Amino acid sequence: MNHIQGAWNTLSGSETAQAASAMVEDDSTAFKGLGLTKTQRLYGFGICLVAGFALSLIGAIFFTFGQIALFATLYTLGVVISLVGTGFLIGFTRQLKMAWDPVRRYAAGVFLLCIALVFVFAFAVEIDVLVIVFAVLTFLSYAWYSLSFIPYARDLMIKLSPF
Repeated sequence: MNHIQGAWNTLSGSETAQAASAMVEDDSTAFKGLGLTKTQRLYGFGICLVAGFALSLIGAIFFTFGQIALFATLYTLGVVISLVGTGFLIGFTRQLKMAWDPVRRYAAGVFLLCIALVFVFAFAVEIDVLVIVFAVLTFLSYAWYSLSFIPYARDLMIKLSPF
């Protein structure tokens, strides 16, 4: 009977909901010093997400005017601010520790490497095409990293992928 209940929980998504809820609720000690409520943490996440998207969008606008260095700076800053927003959900220290878990290690490493390479090709080498390539790879690695926090999201993306 336990096996049937476990299968039902998996199919109904209740385990997923419990896991997601635990990620938001479990790390309350991380926010004790800041005195943030759950609602304030969700606002922090939302504000960072919107601000990060806005900076990335403004960077893309500057790119259309040929301002590659400004694009690289604003775009990367936007992606990093969006990532910081998730720290409001699970705690900043916990996020840093979880980034190097085996399931996210490569995505986190590629993300940091791509950020560095965006700046290298924007400011030191000045090859515009490679700035764009590594900006796209930064976004893709950020998305893959973020999907690792959602149960079965990576598997779904692989199944939906045409490659």
